[in-house]
Parts: sequence; structure tokens; C-alpha cells
Amino acid sequence: MSKFLLAVMVLVLFVLPTNALSITAPEVPKEQESLMPKHMESFGEGLMELLNDVLPLLRPDIKEAARAFVALAASAMTASILKSASEKVKYSVKLACSACICSILFLSANSLIRLGTETIEKISEYGKLLLPVMASAMAAQGGITGSAALYAGTAVFDTILCSVFSGVLIPAVYLYLALAAADSVTPDQSLKKVKELFRNGAAWFLKTSITIYISYMGITGVISGTADAAALRTTKAAISTVVPVVGGILANASEAVLVSAGLVKNAAGIYGVFVILTIFLAPFLRIGVHYIILKLTEAVCAVLDEKETSELIGDFSGAMGLILGMTGAACFLQLISAVCFMKGAG
Repeated sequence: MSKFLLAVMVLVLFVLPTNALSITAPEVPKEQESLMPKHMESFGEGLMELLNDVLPLLRPDIKEAARAFVALAASAMTASILKSASEKVKYSVKLACSACICSILFLSANSLIRLGTETIEKISEYGKLLLPVMASAMAAQGGITGSAALYAGTAVFDTILCSVFSGVLIPAVYLYLALAAADSVTPDQSLKKVKELFRNGAAWFLKTSITIYISYMGITGVISGTADAAALRTTKAAISTVVPVVGGILANASEAVLVSAGLVKNAAGIYGVFVILTIFLAPFLRIGVHYIILKLTEAVCAVLDEKETSELIGDFSGAMGLILGMTGAACFLQLISAVCFMKGAG
């Protein structure tokens, strides 16, 4: 690792510009160019402008999720009526209801998983362009050793994390959904423990990866600072609530983002932060709409005393929660990396 750090330091020295403030961040991808805020002098104003542009894009997903809610609720209600009418057809009704739910949800779940995967890859690809720029800016201010150590850790971790997401966790989510569908039609739900093993394993792996990364950033001394206590509490509560699975872990590291968000001296860093948010926000909210509707549908089916139906829909919402957690983690870790470089670059 020492040889790698030395190589990074030498590379930074050779590409080092004379003025860190003259460094510019990579351009926003063309697909998200129209969403990029026009006013980035204030982080809050830029974020509100981005939200105002993104929210109208959610209408098709809201309509699709609402149609799914009606179809799923109707299926659960029909199943409940048929089961109460005759015990002889109970298993047949259960089988038909599970098949109906899977046919309604599998296609949308597949498209949302692919959307989350593409978003993670886009964030990672932009991070590979942004972080070397930020490392150069930090080194230009005298933080050569710190920038080398920080860049080495973030680059290696980002590569590993993206590979784990695409090669391990995404396939685990698909397998989890397949097991959930099979478990819903077995008489004794014999696959329930295996299904839960995949879900809990994916969640544990995601939490552990993020904890290791944040611990590394803490060791390097870049996650530190003070912020307004009320604002910090609000931010942590929002992150804990909005991001499933890993929200609590990300919330504990949110102080670094909150402290550095207002540092407008490094224009490249502020621009890069907004690009990351622009890539992330619309897909995250689109998946989030379906996640919330599935949670609502699960609750309605539970009220109708349709336990198996409620559990199957809950499994689909759990899968969407894992995708939200992965997407949120990919975005937030890039934000932490960017603002840590910003703190070092001033």
C-alpha cells in the first residue's frame, strides 16, 4: 500500500495546476444536463431547484404504482372472499393469488432493479472522473500526503463496492424474489428461512461495507467538524427515514456533508456534488414511490387478513428497500468523498 500511495503522490505532483481554484469538475452527463441547477451559489437554493425539476418526472411512476395498488388490493380482496366461501378451494385460491401478484410486480420490479443498477454505475463512473480532480485541488493547497491517502482509499473502495453491488447484491435480490415467489405457494412455507437468509445477508453485507468505508474516512481525519445542532438533527432524522436498510449508518456520517455543503470556495467540488445529486435524485425517488405504495398495499392486505399475500408483497417491498439502500449508499459515499476533499482543499 505504501508503494501505491507514493505512486499516487507522484502522479498528483506531475498533474498539479498552479491554482487549485482554477480546477474544473467533469461535466454533467447529457441525460441529466437539463436537471442541473442554474444557481449553485447557495447549496439550499440549488437543492430546491433540483427538487422542483425532478418532482414532475415522478407522475408516470405515481400512476403506475397506483394502478398496481388497485390491482393488488382487488386480488387480495377477491382471494379473501373466495377463501371464506369454501375451504376446499383455499390452496387453489392461494396459488392463483400468488401468481397474479407475481405477474403484476415482477416486470416493474425488474425495471426498477435495473434502474437502480444503472444509477449506481453512473454515480461510480462520475466519481472516477471527479475524485482525481478533487485530489489535485487538495494537493495544490498543500495536502499532498492527505490527498494521496484519501484518493487511494476512495478509489479502491468505490471499485470494490460497485463490483459487489453488480456481481453479488443485485443477483442476491433477484434470487430473494424468486425464493419469495416459490415460498408463497408452498403449503408450509418451507423456504421462508432461506429467503430471509438472503435478505438479511444482503442487508448485513451492505451495512458492513458502509461501516468499513466510513471508519476509514474517520481514521484519515476527514470526517470531522461542527454544524448547527438543530440542522444536524434534522438531517440525520431525514436520512434515517428516507434511506431504507442503511439510513441509520449514513445519518451518523451526515455531519461531514452538512458542514462542507456550504463551502463554495471550491467551485469544482460544489459542481461535482450537484452532478452526483442530479444523477441520483430522480431514480431514487422513482424507486421510492413504488416502495412506499408497496408498503401501503402490504398494510391493506394485512387488514384484509391475507397473511400470505401481505408477506409476498412485503417481500417485493423489501427488495425495493435493498435497491434504495444500495443506491442511497452509492450516492452518499460519493458525496462524503467529495466534501472530504473539499474540506482539505478549502
